[in-house]
Amino acid sequence: MKPFILALLLLNVAANLASAQDRKIQRENIEWTDVWFPNSKDHDLPRVLLIGDSITRGYFPAVEANLKGKAYCARIATSKAIGDPALPTELATFLAEARFDVVHFNIGMHGWEYSEDDYRRYLPELLAAIRKGAPGAKLIWATTTPIRQDKAPGPSNDRILVRNRIAREFFEKQEIPIDDLHALMANHADLHSDDVHFNAQGSAMLAGQVASSIEKSLPQIKLVSDH
Repeated sequence: MKPFILALLLLNVAANLASAQDRKIQRENIEWTDVWFPNSKDHDLPRVLLIGDSITRGYFPAVEANLKGKAYCARIATSKAIGDPALPTELATFLAEARFDVVHFNIGMHGWEYSEDDYRRYLPELLAAIRKGAPGAKLIWATTTPIRQDKAPGPSNDRILVRNRIAREFFEKQEIPIDDLHALMANHADLHSDDVHFNAQGSAMLAGQVASSIEKSLPQIKLVSDH
């Protein structure tokens, strides 16, 4: 990343953190976090982390199976939303548990009481937390998947499209690859298990693309680790 871009990002993050106490925090009635770090004592393969929500948790086992023998996979699935100052703190705690070579992440299906302006404002805070907790890791952003039916209050496909566009613009400027899971599932409403989540076939389809996007980073990681 160019130095002046990094400097602007850090300034933006510092401003966001300074105003965290003044921030109106929006949370769901039940908040949850699911962390899974297998092979924590093994170090002969690259280590991959998936960050997301219950959709990520749904396709994680198939990603782990697809990358067996190529990488160790861990996950952090959470209901914490972009804009919640607890999210960077939570990620920092868990990222400290291991050194990760690749981080595939999406935080998009929660936090609908935050506006799209909030989403844009606090994306740099999320990225800074991951970069600080996983220095040197290859990062991959995943777009938020479509839903079968809009939920009020809750997600809508129009808002998902707007947030994906905001994220794409931001991460392209940061030169971070984008795994377009939204495009993959846009024509597969039949693979939903409910209005938001996917059935086994849908999760397998997502896992195939996620594993493929991660695997593209692994040979380069291996070359670096050989020196």
